[in-house]
Amino acid sequence: MALRGRRLGCRIVVLGDRSLFGRVRGQRKLASGLPAYDPAERPRQRMELLHVPLRVRCEPGSLDARNSGYVLELLDGAVDRCLAGEFHGMVTAPVHKGVINDAGIAFTGHTEYLAERSGAPLPVMMLVGGGLRVALVTTHRPLRTVSDAITAERLEAVLRIVDDGLRSRFGLRSPRIRVCGLNPHAGEAGHLGREEIDVIAPVIRRLQASGIRLTGPTPADTAFLPGHLATCDAVVAMYHDQGLPVLKHSSFGAAVNITLGLPIIRGSVDHGTALDLAGSTKADPGSLLAAIRLTREMCTR
Repeated sequence: MALRGRRLGCRIVVLGDRSLFGRVRGQRKLASGLPAYDPAERPRQRMELLHVPLRVRCEPGSLDARNSGYVLELLDGAVDRCLAGEFHGMVTAPVHKGVINDAGIAFTGHTEYLAERSGAPLPVMMLVGGGLRVALVTTHRPLRTVSDAITAERLEAVLRIVDDGLRSRFGLRSPRIRVCGLNPHAGEAGHLGREEIDVIAPVIRRLQASGIRLTGPTPADTAFLPGHLATCDAVVAMYHDQGLPVLKHSSFGAAVNITLGLPIIRGSVDHGTALDLAGSTKADPGSLLAAIRLTREMCTR
């Protein structure tokens, strides 16, 4: 529905069960008119359907753990085709992590799953929207474990991946990256924590000496001030809820979640499943459209 009547600018292949699209109110005509995807056919700027049968019948808005494997089958199919060069990039819709875990499948999120599937040692989550790019050193973990997870090795790897991603995915020749501290006031010279002194600042100095343009550690409560944002191309936050509330406040529903550090290009929406809106045609497609546009741009680079 979100793509109907829009200029696509590329060939889009939708993975899913044709009957499911046909049961959603207002999509029957669209689903019946979608041509079947044929990899041997000459690409055209249109939307096509790669039919992947459901495990069990599904109703929009109703969770069924028996289809959890089906969700992962869709992800696997897209990743495998990207790795093979058949697809140039992939865009993911939201998934319900809880029902996948209820099926006995360990699943913390798209980012980690796609990294494991594609053999990437360290995926980095970055959200783009509202004129901001915010990357995370740690993602889906309890807050009490964040400090231990921020090692010098991990932080250096994340900053290198962000620098490389800004160059290769966004076309920036010499990206400027602002790095947040972990503690209030960036540790207040050690009085509010030593992570900045012992880990973050030494890594920043070492990478600065190698030519990466880094600033920080900056207290997170001032890192997003207009003056600071004007001097950087991206902000690296230490944990999920340190950086993402600011970005989502400025652009929720129109932001894009991308994964750096993968051997493939992947974009996604910035929101959850909205089960209460499933099948109603009332969901806002803004973030999905933004994800398609940005993923297409990254593919052209």
